Amino acid sequence: MDLLMNDSVIYDFNKSHKPVKVVPSGATIEIVTYDCFENQLQTEEDEISGIDWNRVNPATGPIYVKEAKPGDVLKVTIEKLEIGDQGVMVVGPELGIMGHRLKEMESKIIPIQDGVAHFNGLTIPLNPMIGVIGVAPEGEGISCGTPGAHGGNMDNKMVTEGAVLYFPVFAEGALFGLGDFHAAMGDSEVSVSGIEVPGRATVKLEVLEGEPLVQPMLENKEVVTQIASAETLDDAVKLATELMVERVAEKTGMSIGEATMLMSAVGQVEVCQVVDPLMTARFAVPKWLEQQLGVRLI
Repeated sequence: MDLLMNDSVIYDFNKSHKPVKVVPSGATIEIVTYDCFENQLQTEEDEISGIDWNRVNPATGPIYVKEAKPGDVLKVTIEKLEIGDQGVMVVGPELGIMGHRLKEMESKIIPIQDGVAHFNGLTIPLNPMIGVIGVAPEGEGISCGTPGAHGGNMDNKMVTEGAVLYFPVFAEGALFGLGDFHAAMGDSEVSVSGIEVPGRATVKLEVLEGEPLVQPMLENKEVVTQIASAETLDDAVKLATELMVERVAEKTGMSIGEATMLMSAVGQVEVCQVVDPLMTARFAVPKWLEQQLGVRLI
């Protein structure tokens, strides 16, 4: 199995980046990451004012997948996800939902031991997940701190071990990367940070032809989801819903009206994050629906 260390990172997804690893479709690769601050905060004595903010949200990569070309889909199976033994969280003025109430930057180092995170005497269950994951976009480069049709900083807590993601390919080789792991994060990431940790992910990369995508999708054992990012949460919800309705109609032969009724009965609108430059939502459909319909939605 290939190994890619975190000595090769990018701060934006960009088709002009030179790949640091070339793999064939079907390859499995282990990828090591920094936390979102590139491991700059290791103790509570480390000053937040000393952070180099040009080095946040690094993604390890990019990886060139040989068969991937524009119009294809990159299927990414997260086979294993491991995280470090301590995390960090920050809050501050103008950051996240509560930034207007905060006067100064604060940070907290959070030990991770015995399968839980330790926070002010409390134990928090872990839900290790990947915040930044995606491919090079079609046009100019997009900061790793921003989500979009290419993936990026979606901060979707479903991006965890066992999940399968699907990204539209915009550039030759896809130019895949990932980073920004969290030991735990709630839907919306209200403070603009989850429990930020370094880690390593084992992923399988496969190229699919003839399955057009507009925005990323994700599936696991329970659901199939359409992810979408937009300027407002309202717009992200509308886009995710419309794309799922269109997909159901196309796959089943239902009218848009019938597919809309079905999605209203069984679909779920869910929030991924509301603190990045774009907002991200997902529309989730239960896997049992695929069985009843006799089709695969992705």
